[in-house]
Amino acid sequence: MRKLAFFAPLAATLAVAAMAQAQAPTVNVTVGPQLQREVEKLGDREVNEQIAGLQAEVGKALAQRYPGATANLVLVDLKPNRPTFEQVRQNPGLDPLRSVSVGGAAIKGEIVMADGVTRPVDYSYFTPGINDVWGYNVWLDANRAFERFADQIERGRF
Repeated sequence: MRKLAFFAPLAATLAVAAMAQAQAPTVNVTVGPQLQREVEKLGDREVNEQIAGLQAEVGKALAQRYPGATANLVLVDLKPNRPTFEQVRQNPGLDPLRSVSVGGAAIKGEIVMADGVTRPVDYSYFTPGINDVWGYNVWLDANRAFERFADQIERGRF
């Protein structure tokens, strides 16, 4: 009987880990048709990195507010503040530092709670004007849109 008592703490730890895994939120992101046409110009790698960033931000927010929820999102629009590597490669006249643009992102979709309740989501943030662009990050305002979207989820606004 003592040999089996050794396994009790291990079994309890595995059960807790399995429950945490079962409650981990799922974030599915697809690219909308309008953005799909732009992916080749922006660069596959860069768009995939932005999708991963959106998944990470929303995943953290869902874990805080709605454990076990699933987010099915469509990245409708994505604009960089500065030219991407692919844009500079295709248009050598672009300056990666001095070429500035209005950036941001638009997201639509739904959040399916663990109990099956569905909540629609629709969020977008773009720089209000060219004079409001600051910093040297290519995806500064897209990242800001993802953070603000995740913040809205955490606050229960959807």
